[in-house]
Amino acid sequence: MPDPAVPPTPPVALSALLAREDLGLRQIAGPRDTNTVIHWAHTSEMADPYPYLLGGELLLSAGVHIPEAAGSGTYFDDYVSRIVAAGGAALGFGLAPVHDTVPRALVEACDTYELPLLEVPPQTTFSGVARAVWQLMAQARHAELRRVTEAQQSLAAAASRPDPVRAVLRQLAQRIGGWAVLYGPEGAESASAGRAPDRQGPEAASAGRAAEIAAAGRAAEATAAGRAPEATAAGRAVGIAAAGRAVGIAAAGRAVGIAAAGREPGDVVRGALAGLAAVVRPSGPGTPTSATDTAAGTHLAAYALGAGQGFVLGVAAPHRDTGDHTIASVAAVLLSLLTGEHQSGSGAARSSALVRLLLGAEPEAVAPLLGSGGWLVVHGSPDAQPCDPVAAAALGAALGSPLVDLARDVVRVLVPADREPAPQPGWTLGVSAPATARDWPVADTQAARALSRARATRTPLHRHGTHRPALTDLLSPGEAEAHARALLAPLTPPLAETLRTWLSLHGSWDRTAVALAVHRNTVRQRIARCAALLGTDLDDPDVRMELWFALRHGER
Repeated sequence: MPDPAVPPTPPVALSALLAREDLGLRQIAGPRDTNTVIHWAHTSEMADPYPYLLGGELLLSAGVHIPEAAGSGTYFDDYVSRIVAAGGAALGFGLAPVHDTVPRALVEACDTYELPLLEVPPQTTFSGVARAVWQLMAQARHAELRRVTEAQQSLAAAASRPDPVRAVLRQLAQRIGGWAVLYGPEGAESASAGRAPDRQGPEAASAGRAAEIAAAGRAAEATAAGRAPEATAAGRAVGIAAAGRAVGIAAAGRAVGIAAAGREPGDVVRGALAGLAAVVRPSGPGTPTSATDTAAGTHLAAYALGAGQGFVLGVAAPHRDTGDHTIASVAAVLLSLLTGEHQSGSGAARSSALVRLLLGAEPEAVAPLLGSGGWLVVHGSPDAQPCDPVAAAALGAALGSPLVDLARDVVRVLVPADREPAPQPGWTLGVSAPATARDWPVADTQAARALSRARATRTPLHRHGTHRPALTDLLSPGEAEAHARALLAPLTPPLAETLRTWLSLHGSWDRTAVALAVHRNTVRQRIARCAALLGTDLDDPDVRMELWFALRHGER
């Protein structure tokens, strides 16, 4: 990962700065590596600039700090070694007014410590060099932004094609000049695109075998030391396995096994990338969402897809440019949407369950497709009406279930019984008792009544009471239901529901009106009508008790 001290601007290639004819810079010592980059220019005349360097600088000095007898001692060795220790990228030495030539001892020290040394001619000012660095950075930043923007547009277009997952992978592989692979929840390669890692030449093979042997050594050394290794994907996977996370065991075994066998670099890269994918695959609250590594000279990156289904995007490229992480992140977001739960095993099972219900299957026959165990029915009423599909989906996500039904004034959610619903801001909820698939209709009624009571009592959540042993259990269910049907026969369903709600709220006209969403005078008229049809006095506690008994057994 990039150093957080480095600014979010593309670095400048040292070769590009040397190519500026207006500066007249000339490299006179150090390695002439075209991959050397600088992140900024800094001027200092201190004998020890180490405390003031962040790393990646082109340090500019006119040699004011150099004592007269410096050439006969270790001054230049100490000076250059401190710059290298601080992470300096290169040293620029200005000619005149202090020194007419670059000290020979400084040239030798830069060659010894492999620090590029640039000769700055008298007509070139240090501020001119710094300005050239920032100009090159601005040009690189503009080019990188344009590249990222074009990549975002092409990835979005790919996501709308007939085979969107493979289209996105192809476009990503093309943009990064490498290989893009989608790993499934079990770690297998689901789809891939681009130049596969096994298409490498013999030179890369030699480097790959050396790299994988070193990786295996680092992983084994770190594991033996009793700490979580961080050097390689294989090392991290081993550390995870040692810590008891099973997800890394297979990847660790593959990566270390490849290293031990000395196989081709393509296998090394595949194994290391699979191990890196295992590191970010969701397995707990501390799991990282992305990780990078290098194997066999190939830059690797893995991104956990946000759908939470265990899919991981893996990327392998021969180089890693500044915008590659942004481009891969955009692809990861698109693939998260494309591999969402409707593409997963649970989403397919729900679709299958729905189709079977529509074709006449019984609920208890399709319930195993949705998961094992009992279920709760939750009715939710938003505090701010009306409710839209986005809010309904958000409620389902908060309750831990995608099984959501949006009606005109209520949202119904089918929740596994092992997930205890909690009050949700902006919602009033009614929760049923646990039920099997055969009793879903009864649970739906319970949730509706629990919601009515939550509204009446102005509580955010009300649960249907669990059944406790009572005197009514002494009667057989058949006799109780027959008695209830006979006693309540004169009442229509709306009148029976009004009477049940009124009795459950201890005869409160106002709270019953709130629960039923009617006017309190309507409640009075309905209760009076119930008393007339039943030919009884509803103020009598014995009558109320008998009616409550009948209403409770009549709903079964």
